[in-house]
Amino acid sequence: MTGYGEAEETGATLSVVVEVRAVNNRYLKINYRSSDWIGGDETRVEKIVRQYIKRGTVQVQVRIADSENKTSFRFNTEILNAYREQLQDFDRHHPMDGNVALESLLNLPGVIVEETTNPNIKEEAGPLAERAIVAALKSLNAMRAVEGQTMGHDMLGNIGAIKSQLTRIEKRIPQVTTNYTMRLQERVTKLLEPYGTDVQPSDIAREVALFSERSDIAEEVVRLQSHIEQFCETMKAPEGIGRRLEFVSQEMFRETNTIGSKANDPEISKYVIEIKAAIERIREMVQNLE
Repeated sequence: MTGYGEAEETGATLSVVVEVRAVNNRYLKINYRSSDWIGGDETRVEKIVRQYIKRGTVQVQVRIADSENKTSFRFNTEILNAYREQLQDFDRHHPMDGNVALESLLNLPGVIVEETTNPNIKEEAGPLAERAIVAALKSLNAMRAVEGQTMGHDMLGNIGAIKSQLTRIEKRIPQVTTNYTMRLQERVTKLLEPYGTDVQPSDIAREVALFSERSDIAEEVVRLQSHIEQFCETMKAPEGIGRRLEFVSQEMFRETNTIGSKANDPEISKYVIEIKAAIERIREMVQNLE
């Protein structure tokens, strides 16, 4: 799910601002950017994020403002020249269209260096940054919770649509065999009429029994109903439901496919299409749930 969180922590000489953004992803991917003063603590940041977020692409940005000692910036000319020389060498062997703008080089790692006169900035920044990250993640999750509630209502609406179509299928099942018996009787009678021969009821009964066995979807209907109940029960869990709902929805889709292939009835096929459309909408949403 998507979300945004921001928090600020202020210490004796520092003010730390953290912004956290999350977008949909089936897995967890963390991108971390910060001032050079605490930039090496990515492992600790990732550990904190994993405590609050299980799925999504998460961007964590930490900005530190030194309230007592002004920060300054300088170009690291050695690194900037190294980038420039490598680009020129690359252009000689692989000509590029147009020129590389200076602002593009300024965004490369290490080109701009932050400096401060505060000797204790790293020691003070770390704890402040951790507290701010936690606060920003909580704010982000509050926003995601609202989105989750909306998605939950939408998924339950689709579950209701599936139940409605499944009820129609159950009502239709007895009619399938009856219709097949009538069609078979008419076809066989018409084929045998030129020969003055009547079809034997036992032959019709035997063929109808084989058809009924091949097209019996009662077991699949029961399993689909069970998966629907599992889905609804899983939604009541407080956390960690995304992957379970994804698995259950896959099983729902599989049973629906089997119903459509075995039923051999145009009316049931229409209901199956509606069920599959509802399940697809659910599957798109659960891929982003935690």
